[in-house]
Amino acid sequence: MRYLDGPKPRFFAHRGGALEAPENTIEAFRAGLDAGADRLELDVHATSDGHVVVIHDETVDRTTDGSGLVREKTLADLQALDAGARFVADDGTRPFSGRGVVVPTLAAVFEAFPGVPLNIEIKQNAPAIEAEVLAVLDRFDAREQVLLAAEVGEIMERIRRVAPDVASGTSVEDGAEFLDYWARGRLDEYTPRGIAFQVPPTFMDQPLVTREFVEVAHAHGVEVHVWTIDEADEIERLIGLGVDGIMTDRPTVCAEVFRRLGHR
Repeated sequence: MRYLDGPKPRFFAHRGGALEAPENTIEAFRAGLDAGADRLELDVHATSDGHVVVIHDETVDRTTDGSGLVREKTLADLQALDAGARFVADDGTRPFSGRGVVVPTLAAVFEAFPGVPLNIEIKQNAPAIEAEVLAVLDRFDAREQVLLAAEVGEIMERIRRVAPDVASGTSVEDGAEFLDYWARGRLDEYTPRGIAFQVPPTFMDQPLVTREFVEVAHAHGVEVHVWTIDEADEIERLIGLGVDGIMTDRPTVCAEVFRRLGHR
């Protein structure tokens, strides 16, 4: 499936569903899709031996039983760690500890879930890894299957330079530019940089995703994907505003709202 195919609102399992399984693992991605998500959101870094791996932080400390920088470890080093050790379920247990959960490669995600649209956020800034990410996409003929995202403007600019044919999101700087044009009443001069604003519902304690925000984004051909939304009433409220996507750490909760509202 191409990234822009499929029904709206789009249903993203954020890191696979980080509150329901160990984030950014094959186990989480499978659980998120089984719950009803139709696309996966994930983060990537690279190992010292050049493998693109799926992990949010620049270190392994928070999500595995190891410590240290991802970029200083080989793939073998990384996959010797327990990526299920630190996940705590709602009942206080650690059901994935010692179960062989590993930090996956991006290639392993494509192999496990062929055809599933992926929202890939490149987290590593230095050394740059865009070429390595694109090599994986090309190995699976997946350029139309993904959106490449980056919070950092420098990374986003590199993505657009080396992969102009791949759908891109918007960096923090891109979002600020949009809001600046809007505040100065110059939206007629604004040209979108990406296909989707991927934003939180509020910023600095002020509402960001409003009906007007969504309508203005749509008028410029830009989708609005909101993160990270885990409460049923908030998911329903945002859908009512017309957003194009919900990113959630609780796919089971989001799936129930989507079904109740007739979206799946």
